Amino acid sequence: MKRNYPLLLLLLIIPLVSYSQADAPWKTLFNGKDFDGWTKKNGTAKYEIKDGAIVGISELNTPNTFLCTEEDYGDFILELEVLLEYGLNSGIQIRSLSKPDYRDGRVHGYQIELDPSDRRWTAGVYDEARRGWLYPMTRNPKGADAFMVGTWNHIRIEAIGPYIRTWVNGIQCANLVDDLTDSGFIGLQVHSIRNEDQVGKSIQWKNIRIITEDVEKYRMDPDPDVPEFNYSGMLTEHEKRTGWRMLWDGKTTNGWRGAKLDHVPENGWNMSDAVLTVEESGGGESRNGGDIVTIDTYSDFELIVDFKMTEGANSGIKYFVDPELNKGSGSAIGLEFQVLDDEKHPDAKQGVNGNRTVGSLYDLIRADNLSEPGGSRKRVSGTGWNRARIVVKGGHVEHWLNNIKVVEFDRFSQMFASLVEKSKYEKWENFGRLPRGHILLQDHGNTVSFKNIKIREF
Repeated sequence: MKRNYPLLLLLLIIPLVSYSQADAPWKTLFNGKDFDGWTKKNGTAKYEIKDGAIVGISELNTPNTFLCTEEDYGDFILELEVLLEYGLNSGIQIRSLSKPDYRDGRVHGYQIELDPSDRRWTAGVYDEARRGWLYPMTRNPKGADAFMVGTWNHIRIEAIGPYIRTWVNGIQCANLVDDLTDSGFIGLQVHSIRNEDQVGKSIQWKNIRIITEDVEKYRMDPDPDVPEFNYSGMLTEHEKRTGWRMLWDGKTTNGWRGAKLDHVPENGWNMSDAVLTVEESGGGESRNGGDIVTIDTYSDFELIVDFKMTEGANSGIKYFVDPELNKGSGSAIGLEFQVLDDEKHPDAKQGVNGNRTVGSLYDLIRADNLSEPGGSRKRVSGTGWNRARIVVKGGHVEHWLNNIKVVEFDRFSQMFASLVEKSKYEKWENFGRLPRGHILLQDHGNTVSFKNIKIREF
């Protein structure tokens, strides 16, 4: 008789996994009858209890309102069900804070987005009243499709160490690594509204429960297809397995040199607390310390660089750089991810149709919001930290600004060649089409900082 042992083992394993989750030490956060253990912060929107659910009701002319746990939570697994009307944005705060010395008690911290719009970023991670979007759903279309408007949805949130992961109806959405805040309250948001047709819309939460003991034992396995966004400054085990390495070690100048030197410039750059900063020198291009480049060259790669500008600053991240092309004054030549304060620096209005603004392929292709449906503006912090991501595979190149795609082109195409012919790069033979090149951080005479510089090659 034929025995199907693998199938038998699978049937035995599945109940054990289900039993492990069901037997977890869940604690109820809402008793279904009153708001014992919860308090309202910031706004004046109303919360009611109906049929065992918390109902938040939108109100005109009030700031974001939060119903918050009185207890703080560090590492936990949170599950709840959510019902959201179309047109009313909301969120679930975790590890959040409200302090008198921070914007008069403004609730701030990680928000698990609840988004009924066509953008579909539910269960992405937004840093409320601090850094903005950390994990938009731009690179996880499967997760973006998981939430259903107008019916109950199951939400799971795991916050364990620096890892924040989310699921909607069993489908993983966010996979974030961030270590800014390790503990805080949980809050249910009624978002501020500006239009009268949004008045009285509601969001409901029920079956709110949490695990705070042995959380590692009950965590879910991450979906390998869901990208990990890491802001911690240290490589995760997943990044190491998938080929990432730090391009700057945060401590030394190893792997770098001046673009027109055989060593790192002796002035104009400083390192402190894992941050690399080009110093102010009056706005001149490469007139102080000068640009710095990687010693190694790269062909197909994915590069991540976090950058922070001062007011009115100008800089850039260049790739496929050949330092031999320009031996005279000014910057070394290569494709450039523009780093610029669009509001305060005059270069934003130069060039053609905004092709010198932040995130643009400098002097060639304007950065636009390409991966946020309905989004009409770039999401950028003028003086806070921003993330540049550059992906090169053969001729295909992408610029991402704060995890939003803003530029996409083929560097071997006729269209690209036509753009070069009409730009300041027209005189440089084979510009942008080198098989390999250095990566460069630009000294443009303004204070700009860089950190979390990492790369993987394909």
